[in-house]
Amino acid sequence: MATRNPFELFAEIFEKAQQRGIENANAMHLATVDAEGRPSVRVVLLKGFDEDGFVFYTNLESRKGRDLIADPRAELNFYWRELERQVRIGGRVSPVTDEEADEYFASRPRLSQLGAWASQQSRELPSKARLLADVARFEGEYLGRKIPRPPYWSGFRLAPERFEFWHSKPFRLHDRSEFLLADDQWQSVDLYP
Repeated sequence: MATRNPFELFAEIFEKAQQRGIENANAMHLATVDAEGRPSVRVVLLKGFDEDGFVFYTNLESRKGRDLIADPRAELNFYWRELERQVRIGGRVSPVTDEEADEYFASRPRLSQLGAWASQQSRELPSKARLLADVARFEGEYLGRKIPRPPYWSGFRLAPERFEFWHSKPFRLHDRSEFLLADDQWQSVDLYP
């Protein structure tokens, strides 16, 4: 396989997923490890990407937020069944700027903004009524006012060091290619299925 820019290749596949009308085409699995090295994976939503990396947002006090602060190594996995495609992206995360987080937070629906204030993400929930009461409390507090971004809510940008592209083929003879960043250049190799 001739070396290509993996960001451009990802953008082509991602655009196909969006054009196909795949629900939540921006859903990606995020794998992290905690301070003891235990892996954890969950689905988050891609909110933007460019050659600097792939951006997602979260409560920094959540399990994933704590994991990423303790160990910035992470991996993303996109799987679009309808396209028979998968893309894995590994690298390190860094925080987005306060300006980026503020801008994205302001673009969210108001109820999602209130939920960010009310949710103590990943902690034990005494009852659903408690969560709803907290949402109502914050709704009253910010009635008729712009809702600011909570200080514990922000985003991360994963800067890729590795991409793997997989495309399903008959008889499990899939196409797989890996891109590795070395000396600021992407090198690619084909992999056995």
